[in-house]
Amino acid sequence: MITPQPLIPCTPLRWTAEEPSRPARPRADLLPEEMPVAMTYGRASHAVMMATPRDLADFALGFSLTEGLVTDPAQLTELEVLERPSGIELRMELAPERETALRRRRRHMAGPVGCGLCGLESLAEAARPLPALPPGGASVDAAAIPAALAALSAGQALHHASHALHAAGFWVPGEGPGTGLVALREDVGRHNALDKLVGALVGRGIDARRGAVLLTSRVSVEMVQKAAILGAPVLIAVSAPTALALRSAEACGMTLIARARGGGFDVFCHGGRVAYAAHG
Repeated sequence: MITPQPLIPCTPLRWTAEEPSRPARPRADLLPEEMPVAMTYGRASHAVMMATPRDLADFALGFSLTEGLVTDPAQLTELEVLERPSGIELRMELAPERETALRRRRRHMAGPVGCGLCGLESLAEAARPLPALPPGGASVDAAAIPAALAALSAGQALHHASHALHAAGFWVPGEGPGTGLVALREDVGRHNALDKLVGALVGRGIDARRGAVLLTSRVSVEMVQKAAILGAPVLIAVSAPTALALRSAEACGMTLIARARGGGFDVFCHGGRVAYAAHG
């Protein structure tokens, strides 16, 4: 199967205020592809997401983990990426005990949505307790955070071509092999990008306790939930968090850094993991 391309060429007409009397002229451009991606388990549909057709195996594993459908990659026993006339099917099989749990969950589903809260049994489960992150873990140098986000921006190949995609990255502080921006995933959906990142890190056996998740988006509660399930002690985003996201990060012990742009950032909770250079 040939997976559809993530960027599609087009030729819009461009007009600028600098040359108001010049007719609009064609220019080459690229648009991000967006298409339905169906998550199926045991040949039954679970959720359909609008997503960028790239890194789909990472997407399948990350989604399965962050939705609680599996707790270990080994419980996802089969995965096929199948092109369909109307989109892409990620056909998965689960270990027997997880398939049984999923059947129970399906009886309560009122309609899945691509927001990280698919098929919950109650409103209370939407604010489910998150795994407690142990104290310590990655310590980030305040002066290195702008450089980390600059690396994230520089690595967004699809976004630079289209100006229309979110990214999630994983940054390991320090110098030498295995440090810096070690993984980056892009998608038209910010939740999808983070799910893809989760799948990439878990699939490669990268210990999330060593670094920080970087986001190009705002921080909603679902983003905190996904990062906590991954086990990342630090979450850094260029935009603001919601109040519920902050409460969730505070409760699970996650360092939340947001509005990180223009050389500065705001530390919202658990700031002990941020190191500041001493001033003499």
